[in-house]
Amino acid sequence: MRFGWRAISGPALTAAITLLAILLDRFVPVPSPAPLFVCVVALAGALSGFASAMSSAALAVIGAALLFLAHGAGPFHAPADLLQLGLLAITAAGTAGITGVIRARLLGTFAAERRNHATTARLSAALDRIDIGIVLLDAETRAEFINRAFRDYFAVPDDVADGRPPFIALMYHGRDTGAFELPEDELGTFIAQRMETVRIGDATPFDIALRNGEVLRFVCAALPDGGRMLSYTPVTDLVRHTDAPSRADYYRSLRDPASRKLIRYLRVAE
Repeated sequence: MRFGWRAISGPALTAAITLLAILLDRFVPVPSPAPLFVCVVALAGALSGFASAMSSAALAVIGAALLFLAHGAGPFHAPADLLQLGLLAITAAGTAGITGVIRARLLGTFAAERRNHATTARLSAALDRIDIGIVLLDAETRAEFINRAFRDYFAVPDDVADGRPPFIALMYHGRDTGAFELPEDELGTFIAQRMETVRIGDATPFDIALRNGEVLRFVCAALPDGGRMLSYTPVTDLVRHTDAPSRADYYRSLRDPASRKLIRYLRVAE
């Protein structure tokens, strides 16, 4: 037990109540302070733990014994005095044990929450420094976390990203800002396919071409709690820099699983 105001407050308050009761008992009859003693023991356990509570309980029993001695001509002539003293000892000790255990568990829980919060903060900071877009969705497909890379890729304002938007809202935001390199008539199908991918937790990679020339590889991972982790890995560098610029569209089209761009490219080449 560390000595401080928390540790000594319970025993000191118990001793003060005992002395005050003995002093007042010289002038007016003072009722038994046993209920007050139990409250002080509980307070000591909540403030400092089991050791302080047990010290207060021991002082409470001693103080009650002194009051009984002051009331009678001899030590504990009435069996009721012994019964009350025994009940006080049992109640005070039980209160000290219960409050001490509860406080220890609460402190352990708070410490674990602080560690988890610190770990989460470090993980969030680390994810904000990578160039892979990360979105964590809950079981209702609302975004619980959106890292900096995703916000930059799709021009998502911080107030929108921090407001836990649903995934469908993020898709529509990308459509409205013209982020996707797709014809207008294909955007609806594209969004519906991505929503179905997230709904079923399909982990098949899918390359997304952006209007600014970047290509992101989209992967959906199903989480144990029913949520989803979405990753957007930049794969633009798969186009070899040594290739002729006139062939860049062709090499980008090779990353399209549906080969729509490849088909269009071949038609143009014909």
